[in-house]
Amino acid sequence: MPVTVERDGPVTTVILHEPAVRNAVDRATAEALADAFRAFDADDDASVAVLWGAGGTFCAGANLKAVAEGEGNRVAPDGDGPMGPSRMLLSKPVIAAISGHAVAGGLELALWCDLRVVEEDAVMGVFCRRWGVPLIDGGTVRLPRIVGLGRALDLILTGRPVSAKEALAIGLATLVVPAGESRTAAEALARELARFPQLCMRHDRLSAYEQHDLPLEEALANELRHGLVALEHEALAGAARFAGGAGRHGAAVGGAGPADAGGGADGAAASGASDAGGGAHGAAASGAADASGGAPAGGGPAREDAS
Repeated sequence: MPVTVERDGPVTTVILHEPAVRNAVDRATAEALADAFRAFDADDDASVAVLWGAGGTFCAGANLKAVAEGEGNRVAPDGDGPMGPSRMLLSKPVIAAISGHAVAGGLELALWCDLRVVEEDAVMGVFCRRWGVPLIDGGTVRLPRIVGLGRALDLILTGRPVSAKEALAIGLATLVVPAGESRTAAEALARELARFPQLCMRHDRLSAYEQHDLPLEEALANELRHGLVALEHEALAGAARFAGGAGRHGAAVGGAGPADAGGGADGAAASGASDAGGGAHGAAASGAADASGGAPAGGGPAREDAS
């Protein structure tokens, strides 16, 4: 099966399982991905999802071999995106666990996720630039929102490889972890998120996404609308737990309690995560070209400046 799903309590891990093509996504895989995330979003017992690619590669984009053979991904303006879930706004967070390459449509899947846990030797980039394949799974929308327009245009126009170190510096990566540990670290972070009061976290998340489409006054009113739901259902209980001594000094609270008085999760909960200066192997892995257009032969190291 091109996509498998594993559950561990409140954490759902969706796995791209086509290592022979570096997890490049054809139409069937895209449909399976979309179905998996629809099922996750509808499952009341599932709180956070992780998207991971088996075999050492997150996702090398669309399967261009299938496209060349006339079996390309769905490109209709309505419904699911070419890569599957890229047009969905789920009600719950998704964390990308990135190893190897997350390029072209694979980068777009990573951008669709809320957070990105990146292995220190991973490479990201708009590698589809060299094949004339456009970004049509949200790349031109989400990348500028995450890293800013100037940096996004650099990556979109040049198609150059981006190391994990640079990705962290420009805000593209949330955490950088040692090679081979992205899934473990992402699932650990997912469990931390799952321990928070879920209604409040989900409404804050949706407000953050929805504000892009609204003028400031309307965005603030929308934030309050979301917040009132959480105030009615969770905030009083959380305040009572805090008054009783739970969660002081940043200590995590078991069950549904917040991590601290501010309710903020510490991203360093994922073991092995680097800080903002965390190192990464800047050079793109050679020989990574695949059906979707991997790294160019002889690709040099990624620039480490923020531009």
